[in-house]
Amino acid sequence: MNAFAIATPKSVDQAKSLLSDGRYQLPVLKAGGMDVVDHLKEGLIAPDLLINIKRLGRDRYESHIGWVDEDAKKSLRVLASVTMTEMIDHDLVRENAPVIVQALERAATPQVRNVATAAGNLLQRPRCWYYRNQQFNCLKKGGDACYAVAGENKYHAVFGDGPCHIVHPSNFAPALMVCDGIVHLNGGKRDTLPIASLYHMPNEGVRTENTLQSGEIITHISFTPKPTSGFFAVKEKQSFDWPLAMCAVSLEMNGDTIQSAMIVAGAVAPIPWSLPHVAEKLAGKSINDGAALRAACELSVRDARPMTDNAYKLKLLPVVVRRAILRAAGKLPAELMEA
Repeated sequence: MNAFAIATPKSVDQAKSLLSDGRYQLPVLKAGGMDVVDHLKEGLIAPDLLINIKRLGRDRYESHIGWVDEDAKKSLRVLASVTMTEMIDHDLVRENAPVIVQALERAATPQVRNVATAAGNLLQRPRCWYYRNQQFNCLKKGGDACYAVAGENKYHAVFGDGPCHIVHPSNFAPALMVCDGIVHLNGGKRDTLPIASLYHMPNEGVRTENTLQSGEIITHISFTPKPTSGFFAVKEKQSFDWPLAMCAVSLEMNGDTIQSAMIVAGAVAPIPWSLPHVAEKLAGKSINDGAALRAACELSVRDARPMTDNAYKLKLLPVVVRRAILRAAGKLPAELMEA
């Protein structure tokens, strides 16, 4: 591992200045640092400067999680460096966006959640074993092949046409999408970016996964309260594992009737995968109409194109979507909560 310097700026302006400092060839931002450390250990990056932004913004707000406007109470704000545990434990998040709490509770381990940050979770790199292995010079690392196409692709995407077949690794991103999440930026020409616009497909740039421009730093995240919301994921190992499929849902209900829905799947595509056709099919249906729910959820695999080893996701995804819908409505049996 090459030697590198470490800087701890006291302001976003100082961090921006370090990013553009000509003395450094590869400055890298670090908050919780979970994925950065993995990349260092795996030899995937060789920075000459680590910029520690863990504490940035902590002195700006009295509360690191709170209302954007205390009087209006229409949107919640979360500091980018807030940890996953802080969000899970905060009453405002639990009451107004249960889907976020449920998604974060199902991510990683308690030890990781105590350190990993909100923005870090959104910007973590893919967990594809070919990308993470130094021995494979895959497309994402500048090579000329996605080794998953002819190799082991059990955990890879069933949506999207490549050329890279990663799945998006964040639990937090799908949950934010069904809460109309927005990332707030400093360091570029843009002040805000909808969470749905933060990511791009591999054919739009295979070396990256997000649309952040050079010098842009996420300072905080805002989202709309969605109290009728839920998350469900299926893993091979429940204690700690990456999901095989997951789904975040927010509902607008009139009694037992679904007025409208937002549904976003995860672990099945290179980006959080919105399912508007499922949402449209649910409108006007009773949450108690099991046949109608199943028919709508079967549409979740429309346009899916499985690879040699991951067709099982086409059977799994409709079940995951239906259980997320039921959980959002408070109708999921307790014995299925952690299935």
